[in-house]
Amino acid sequence: MLRANDTLTRQWQRLAPRLLPFADVASDELPLGRILRLSLFQISVGMALVLITGTLNRVMIVELGIAAWFVAFMVALPVFVAPLRALIGFRSDVHKSALGLRRVPFIWIGTLLQYGGFAIMPFAMLVMTGEGHGPALYGQLGAGLAFLLVGAGLHTTQTAGMALASDLAKPESRPRVVALLFVMLLVGMFLSALLFGWLLRDFSQLRLIRVVQSAAVITLVLNVIALWKQEPRGTIRRDLPAPGITFGEAWTKLRTDSRAIRLLVAVALGTAGFTMQDILLEPFGGQILGLSVSATTALTALLAGGMLVAFAWSARRLGRGVDPHRLAANGALVGVVAFAVVAIVAMFKSTVAFAIGVILIGVGGGLFAVGTLTAAMGLAQAGNSGLALGAWGAVQATASGIAIAAGGALRDIVSEIAASGVLGSALNGPATGYAFVYQLEVLLLFATLAVIGPLAAFTRRETEGKSTFGLAEFPS
Repeated sequence: MLRANDTLTRQWQRLAPRLLPFADVASDELPLGRILRLSLFQISVGMALVLITGTLNRVMIVELGIAAWFVAFMVALPVFVAPLRALIGFRSDVHKSALGLRRVPFIWIGTLLQYGGFAIMPFAMLVMTGEGHGPALYGQLGAGLAFLLVGAGLHTTQTAGMALASDLAKPESRPRVVALLFVMLLVGMFLSALLFGWLLRDFSQLRLIRVVQSAAVITLVLNVIALWKQEPRGTIRRDLPAPGITFGEAWTKLRTDSRAIRLLVAVALGTAGFTMQDILLEPFGGQILGLSVSATTALTALLAGGMLVAFAWSARRLGRGVDPHRLAANGALVGVVAFAVVAIVAMFKSTVAFAIGVILIGVGGGLFAVGTLTAAMGLAQAGNSGLALGAWGAVQATASGIAIAAGGALRDIVSEIAASGVLGSALNGPATGYAFVYQLEVLLLFATLAVIGPLAAFTRRETEGKSTFGLAEFPS
């Protein structure tokens, strides 16, 4: 019996890393339970992203009758904070707290900003429709402030939290630890999308208020649990002394690296290619396919589910030594196919084809995100992980915000042109604006492949070629 138990244990130890791709990131100093508890801040960030880019934009456009361009502007407001992520990361690198902490104060500040934004958001949205007791302008200003607070909070929390995880992990496991945090982000998005879809299946304004304000409380609880006793007081600062340079000097040093600039350009193009549809995905399902609020919110769950599959698969590939630039290029190629599928859905009115396209968007976006994230970790040096991750996050979030705003505006402009009859009777319909945006995303992803290809080819020459991907060999 003992021999059988020993055999079974050995078999399970060999099987577990294959079933749980990130199980090997744990160590004696940083057990898996502590990593998972720290990752709770990503659950709250994922919940916020689902509300902002999914549920609330659908509600504002369809149920509350607010113009898509204005909703796109609201959702894109966090872009004004996104460029500060590099500065936030650098400040958390060199912060000198009286309590001996560097990262935790920034996580706490971000948590309070998220809480405050969600607390006032539903009331501002209702006043914005003109149904309140005050002018609609007050609602517009309040909604803008709410979206800005939530955006500033999630950017601050995510940048400092990822930097803290990078500090706590061993150097060889840092990329996989940070990638695990992004898996938890997608878990938060997936579960939140399912929960919000269920809670809002019978939509009412009172129910909307309850859901959004509950999200504020949940954010506060999760983040407090995540940061509790995670950062040793003063020890990390002694191990990783703050660099004696200013932010401008550190940023200039990063910008002089040509490979870093090419990577950040690829991140910007690829992120724009994958996120321009964020503001349009659920309205497309509701307006073109006639799906309910609950059904369109479930689309976000499909998107997150596809990204989870991509993260798990990419973890295994990275563990086998695959170049992260090639992984990102694979993601961009999957995205090209995905948006081509979604663009023709309006012609056939196929909900199944639309769902398949949404899943493929998630898979491609997940591969691209984890590939570029892992590559960005290579830019970090001792003590400045906050700057490197902040630069990656700043470019990603800025490109996402601009793409979201542009997506909503382009849909409105092209739809109006099509409705005027300029494009002919065949294109005289609401689906034309959506299809134009989806096809533009295909072009952006092709541009991403052209930019990131030389990086993958360069790395292949360095590593003597451990994998193959033809598009990565395209000349610059």
